Amino acid sequence: MRVSVFRKAHFNAAHRLHNPNWSDERNERVFGKCNNPNYHGHNYNLIVKVTGEVDPDTGYVMDMKVLSDIIKEHVTDVLDHKNLSLDIEAFADLNPSAENIAIVIWNILRKQLDNKYDLSVTLYETERNYVEYPA
Repeated sequence: MRVSVFRKAHFNAAHRLHNPNWSDERNERVFGKCNNPNYHGHNYNLIVKVTGEVDPDTGYVMDMKVLSDIIKEHVTDVLDHKNLSLDIEAFADLNPSAENIAIVIWNILRKQLDNKYDLSVTLYETERNYVEYPA
């Protein structure tokens, strides 16, 4: 029987949505306040969903402490209180939109988890704006 388990995490980070191939006017028109040259920040909430078979010996899909430790070491400790646009190599040539941040987080976590698990991430940029990957 397949069951999904969820772990919530939180980090704070700054970023700027900007396409260097566009004019300042186009960046301003498309990204608005999110194109502030001095950056802006969010209090991100992350929900990691892992789906798999329940182990008959433990009753677990996966040990939630292990999942928590993976998220902390590879995601929140890396992204928390950082300027994603300046400090995180994954965004050197990738606009740090919520969509792209979720994909980067998924790719990081996918490398840490056994392939027997299905993985999805939901990233809340604000209380009302969030993305899910894969959709």
